Amino acid sequence: MKLLNTFNRRSLLASALLVFATLAAQTTAYSAEIRVVTSGAFTEAYKKLVPIYEAASGHKVISAYGASIGNAPDSIPSRFARGEKFDLVILSEGGLEALMKDGKLVPGSRVDLARSQIGAAVRKGTPKPDISTVEALKQTLLNAKSVAYSASASGTYLSTEMFPKLGIAEQMQKTAKKIMSERVGAVVARGDAELGFQQVSELIYFKELDFVGTLPDAVQQTIFFSSAVVQGAEQPEAAKHLVRFFTSPAVAEIVRGTGLDPAAKP
Repeated sequence: MKLLNTFNRRSLLASALLVFATLAAQTTAYSAEIRVVTSGAFTEAYKKLVPIYEAASGHKVISAYGASIGNAPDSIPSRFARGEKFDLVILSEGGLEALMKDGKLVPGSRVDLARSQIGAAVRKGTPKPDISTVEALKQTLLNAKSVAYSASASGTYLSTEMFPKLGIAEQMQKTAKKIMSERVGAVVARGDAELGFQQVSELIYFKELDFVGTLPDAVQQTIFFSSAVVQGAEQPEAAKHLVRFFTSPAVAEIVRGTGLDPAAKP
């Protein structure tokens, strides 16, 4: 996965010009307010893309954030349970399908935006452990005094599938902690955990961390982050317009630079 370290102002403006051309044939004839809730892995890409979209389209995007799954107060399922209103939701495929089954989303409106992988990070300046093979990863986890993992999709996979598969579930109950309503990187950065695991796109922007790498292929989980229109949306067509922008070839490099692989083929 190729990671771009920075996006300078010139490159963003160049991308915006491409997007203006892309949107010219798609734009609606009115200005709308689009209410969006998005989960962590797509957040960095989202924050880079939305200002470009707003400038190009004339629409306003009103944003909320939360984990794809779980019962934290700000998680996306909790927001829906409280009756919060949105036009578009962006979250992991598992979380999206659960909301779809509950009748919260418009059938057939799912669009895959990006693929994400799980990575690891340590506090800057501390030794980088070896996670290059399954056996090395297992030993690193057993040797770590404290491990932090997400309360969302990646953490659920680690605690319910990967730890048992490695035969270390019992040991990890003593040293690993699920992080609620906060990015794992923040916990590692302030020294509250020695090693942290989360989606790559959620780790690489912490300057206080050193990125260790991604999980070995044999135990890696690649997750699609997808969008869908919410049932009862006030701006369904504008929401679809925003999705077309997110999947436009003109913005693929911006998405890729945040640690994600665009789902759309070039």
